[in-house]
Amino acid sequence: MLLKEAHEMSKTFENWLVVSDVDGTLNNKFRKLPKRNYDAIKKFTSLGGNFTLASGRMVSSLKRNYDRIPANRPAVIVNGAGVYDYQTEKMLWRRTIGPKGREFVREISELFNTHGHSVDVGIFFDDYVYIIKNGLLSRGQMHFDKSHFQVASIDDVPEEGWMKVIFWSNPITINELQKYIDKNENPDANFMASSLWSLEMLQKDTHKGVGIMWLADKLGIEKSHVAAIGDYYNDYDMLKTVGLPACAGQAPKPIHELCKYEACHCNHGCVGDLLEYIMSGRAEDDILRERQTALG
Repeated sequence: MLLKEAHEMSKTFENWLVVSDVDGTLNNKFRKLPKRNYDAIKKFTSLGGNFTLASGRMVSSLKRNYDRIPANRPAVIVNGAGVYDYQTEKMLWRRTIGPKGREFVREISELFNTHGHSVDVGIFFDDYVYIIKNGLLSRGQMHFDKSHFQVASIDDVPEEGWMKVIFWSNPITINELQKYIDKNENPDANFMASSLWSLEMLQKDTHKGVGIMWLADKLGIEKSHVAAIGDYYNDYDMLKTVGLPACAGQAPKPIHELCKYEACHCNHGCVGDLLEYIMSGRAEDDILRERQTALG
């Protein structure tokens, strides 16, 4: 009897997929992993739960964070442009930038090319970056992320396999670039401000949420039991897509307004907070209550 109960307990959370952003969510503001997060992830996965990460990072730069937690499912990389399995070391799914987007990047690199008005351009593949303009910001980002990169002419970049592009510059030039994008025909792409100093470009309708729901579908998990937690505007589409959106306590107000669960500050273990809410059974109760309300 005890063995049977233990077996049933191990199946408790197999119907859940929980996905976390990294900086300011999984890690605290000092880029450290709170013990509360580690302990909760370990317990959740030991009870059958599915846990992974979603990040703007590439394969190698995300691996350091993935390896130090007991994650047990493929990760969503490059802001949703790919889903990578660290166990088999294989890319399971990817969505790359098309010809219109590639031509647009070439146009930007030529237009924004004067002193004080220049834009660094990084073209990201699965695990490699081509830097079209080698400025201080792009170099700093590459070394900070420990990314594999090379400086190259845009003519030397392979045509296929562009997962995302980052434009780096001073805030004034980034603002001018955004205005230029807004007034021109959209090149089948999504644009997202990742900081005051950078703007990211992905293929149209690509974001973390798309990769998460692809993974959920492969795992056979209902949307209502797909949870994601983030802390900033670049998590907006991800949170809008999943069934249980959650945020770190320090997230800006519009992110809080989008979420069904508001966790504590990242310094206190917000991922652990979310997982404790799910493992307590309260999340399941809230889902049932929501369904009953919908039925009238």
